[in-house]
Parts: sequence; C-alpha cells; structure tokens
Amino acid sequence: MNTIENKSVLITGANRGIGKAIAEVFLKRGAAKVYAAVRDVGSAQSLVDEFGERVQPVALDLSDAASIEQAARVASDVDIVVNNGGVLKTAKVLESGAFEAFAFEIDVNVYGLMRVAQAFAPVLAANGGGAFVQLNSVASFKNFPDFGTYSASKAAAYSVTQSLKDLLAAQNTQVISVHPGPIATDMGDAAGLSEIAEPAELVPEAILEALESGAFHAYPDSMAKQVGAAYASFAENVIEAEMSVG
Repeated sequence: MNTIENKSVLITGANRGIGKAIAEVFLKRGAAKVYAAVRDVGSAQSLVDEFGERVQPVALDLSDAASIEQAARVASDVDIVVNNGGVLKTAKVLESGAFEAFAFEIDVNVYGLMRVAQAFAPVLAANGGGAFVQLNSVASFKNFPDFGTYSASKAAAYSVTQSLKDLLAAQNTQVISVHPGPIATDMGDAAGLSEIAEPAELVPEAILEALESGAFHAYPDSMAKQVGAAYASFAENVIEAEMSVG
C-alpha cells in the first residue's frame, strides 16, 4: 500500500493533458515534489508558476535512452514513477503509412516504457520500493480500427506492464496499469473522441485509489469501468494469478 503524501514523484509528459492533471492532483493531495519529465523543460513552466519549488522540470525524451538515464540520476530521490507520456498516430493497419506509424508508436509507447523501467527500477529499489505507474488504455484490451496501430502498441505496453508487475514485486515496487477510455485531452481530440471524453482529473484519482488499495489495474472513467467490469474475471484468474510455464 502506497500513499502520495510527502512522496517524490516523477511524471513523464507532465506538461499537458493527463500528465499535467496527475501532477496537479498529486501536489494538491500532498506530494512533496514532482519531477515534470518533459522534452522541453520550458513547457512545464505553468506548473512551476502554480506550485513553485515543489515542481522540478527535468529533460526526458521517451525515445532517447540517454535522456532517461540522466533524468534517473537527477531524480535520485523518487518514490513513485508515472510513465504517462505516449504518442498516437491515427493510422489504420491497411493504410500505406501504417508501418511508419506503428514503428513510431512502438518506439515511444513500448520501448519508451522499457527504457523508463530499466532506468528507474534501481532508483525505486534504493528508495524502498515505491510504485511504478504505467498509463495504458482501454485500447490495450480492444483494437479500435481507426487507430489500429496505436491500439496494438498499447496492447504491447500492457503486456510489458504485466511483466514489470512480477519482476518488480521482488523489490517491493507496486506496479499499476492504468486503462483510461476517452479523456478530454489533445490526444483524445486527435482520436475523434471529444464528444464522449471525460475529465482528465479522473485519472489521478484512479491512480491514488490503486496506490492505496494495492490494485494492479485502474479504470478511471465510465468506458474504462465498463470494460474493466467485463474483463475482471479474466484479470483475476489469469493476469493477476500466479502462473508458471513449464
């Protein structure tokens, strides 16, 4: 069980959308410090203006392992890592640009997750375990054809997150897989979901609940909760169960 009070948190993609909402809610709920991990540190200035020295912008590009490793050295006191950053290309798998779109999404959404996990797992272990939170999607469970390559990348990210859950348990690090549905962000708008999107603040609230309860899955919004309810039996009996191969 983890709480946010007096904790040091690093959030990738904290300058806008869900990442910014996570930073704001966490700070209002008592986080001691938020490392706003962004490609352009100037883009986190509004958080600094609102919360002062409790926000420390740090350069991090999910496609650049060296920048992630440097961020891990800077944020050496971190207790909770939230890998929120990600990319979306609205590509259908039969389109000519699907391969390029998928390669881009895999590099950021999957390899980026792995880069962050490899860099920060030792930091979390040194600081007592803490938590690693991965922003996945309802698209991790169901492929939506209008953004088929993105859905496939999020399915892969979810698979990696399951692996991290088991691997990091040994160092007392809680892993949380967050699966939002349509959320009111620029990415949601790009996916054509603005009419049914729900507030971004639902995501940090769901993360906080999972931190406190010890849950692996977090379902923030109405669609996510509906999908999560349908998925619950499989999740409990397969994903969250102890199983071995061979």
